[in-house]
Amino acid sequence: MKIKQLKLTNFRAYKEETTIDFSDLNVFVGRNDIGKSTILEALDIFFNENKGVIKIDKDDINKQGKDEGNTEMKISIVFDDLPETLTIDSTNPTTLSDEFLINSEGYLEIIKKYPNAGKEKVFIKANHPTNSACSNLLLKKNTDLKKLLTDDIECEDKTKNAVIRKAIWDFYSTNLQLSEIEIEVAKLDAKNSWEQLKNYMPLYSLFQSDRKNSDGDSEVQNPMKSAVQEILKDAALKSKLDSVAVEVENKLKQVASKTLEKLNEMNPDIASSLNPVIPSVESLKWVDVFKSVSITGDEDIPINKRGSGVKRLILLNFFRAEAERRQQEKSVPDIIYAIEEPETSQHPKHQRKLIEAFIELSKTDNTQIILTTHSPSIVKLLEFGHLKLIKQNGSNKEIENIERVDLPYPSLNEVNFLAFNEANEEYHNELYGFIESENEKANYKEGKGTISYNKLNNRNGNISTIEIIRTEYIRHQIHHPENTNNDRYTNDELQQSIAEMRDFIKNNILE
Repeated sequence: MKIKQLKLTNFRAYKEETTIDFSDLNVFVGRNDIGKSTILEALDIFFNENKGVIKIDKDDINKQGKDEGNTEMKISIVFDDLPETLTIDSTNPTTLSDEFLINSEGYLEIIKKYPNAGKEKVFIKANHPTNSACSNLLLKKNTDLKKLLTDDIECEDKTKNAVIRKAIWDFYSTNLQLSEIEIEVAKLDAKNSWEQLKNYMPLYSLFQSDRKNSDGDSEVQNPMKSAVQEILKDAALKSKLDSVAVEVENKLKQVASKTLEKLNEMNPDIASSLNPVIPSVESLKWVDVFKSVSITGDEDIPINKRGSGVKRLILLNFFRAEAERRQQEKSVPDIIYAIEEPETSQHPKHQRKLIEAFIELSKTDNTQIILTTHSPSIVKLLEFGHLKLIKQNGSNKEIENIERVDLPYPSLNEVNFLAFNEANEEYHNELYGFIESENEKANYKEGKGTISYNKLNNRNGNISTIEIIRTEYIRHQIHHPENTNNDRYTNDELQQSIAEMRDFIKNNILE
């Protein structure tokens, strides 16, 4: 299963429901405090159920929403790439499709609501029967379901709720009155439905750039811990561990039985009041057995005691190794790696290797990558389809999937200009060159004021003064840095010139 969409409502800066589309490699860009990290942290809360890196609290409630009396946050995920069969009740086998638990577009949509930042309530948004004669069947017990069976409804097995529900829905197949509704998972007849669904969900590992430097620092620990989770999802290994657990369980029962047998000889009353309590195989958490996994340096000094650059370097090579391993192995479990500001504390050549690793990793089966970045140089290593621009629109957020055709000028420098207000000479040259290639230079110059420019004749060293518009003044200085006979343009002037060319291209060439 993979994330197709994330929806945030009343969560931090996302007041109105905001839908964010996902692909295999997702890189969120935008200015400081625009809401990039919020996306990664919302996913951590959703997948790791408040037991991961991020813990939900009342400060996460949107301030405006709270002032208006709305204290319920919602984090919803739409999943695609669903397994062909997905059982939600192991004792009464059935599937999402058979139970009408997919939305109108054919995807699994799970909604988590957090009233006043409290315990989550889980819902499935489903295109579900609403005809009163066959609605709410998932909430009914076997006795109530059998009461709905009539002589006209054929049912093969009245002991299985799933079979009864299917028989009833088949009977009303032409009048189900399907409509999208929210069904609370806790109220389903199969009480373990949510636990069953969680078995199919991808692992989610969040790596943040500003983790504190302590013995428990998870920045280096987390790669190992996510590796443990992934390894333990292997079906063959899980079977072996389950067989070990069953053997231990049997031996414990023998010990308890013999103890009670001997106790019965001495005091039958006490013996009869006691029962051995042994955890079931299903409840065992093997991941806790390996919770202390780590990487240590020389003389067993934890890596987290080293500089942030070293820690991030280890993280870099973890992802490089993962890209190689997941390409070679088959049937790897679903996993999502979310990394905040991968450029932090890294040399530019390391940044390039890391981005290359993420691109390769995103191409492997059952893998999604989510990044945030403040680095224009990182953006230039990516493709348009990887990038998602977060913008403020009044009090709401907008997330744009960036496409070449959506931009006034198709350049990653354009993305950096929009995301980070990054104005550079390369982008200025690109815009000017585009206007020239479209034979629009004369129209662009029309009506613009001029500046005196001292032009240097390279042949004889003579200087002549010409009148040119500001954009040409900057272009001349970019192309002829040897001419120092003019005042250097400022960054504000560079930005102004870029903005003017962008507007001209958008309004006069691309309209």
